[in-house]
Amino acid sequence: MSTSLTWYRRLVMLAVLVPVLLLGGAALWAVGWVWALAWAVLVAAGGAAGWWAARAIRATWGYAEGETDLYLTYGLVTRQLVVIPYGRMQVVDVTSDLLEQTLGMATVQVRTAATTADSRIPGLRLDDAVQLRDRLAARSETFSTGL
Repeated sequence: MSTSLTWYRRLVMLAVLVPVLLLGGAALWAVGWVWALAWAVLVAAGGAAGWWAARAIRATWGYAEGETDLYLTYGLVTRQLVVIPYGRMQVVDVTSDLLEQTLGMATVQVRTAATTADSRIPGLRLDDAVQLRDRLAARSETFSTGL
């Protein structure tokens, strides 16, 4: 995974925390400055934890292309291992929102008929994501099981 995934998560976190800090602090300022200060400390502590967790979460994502299956692993507190048979793949998408595009990265999403697990690979460079999509699409046609 690209180190850009860490910055992506940090920027999204800041986009949420700054308005929360300002709006909550302004509302609590009316009650008393001590409450507003306590709110600011609480939000700053949450931001520091999120800043650290962004790198740790990036390090948990991984994937491997086996002979007959795609293996995905992720999770900081609870580790997940998802095995997706190539023959069960229906759609392989490459998506990239505006922030991902700015950071030069994309997400590969694999969809099957009945998956409940998170079957995406975030934080890939755009070129790598397109190549992975093409390989997975080709393998899914080779191993097609028919539903």
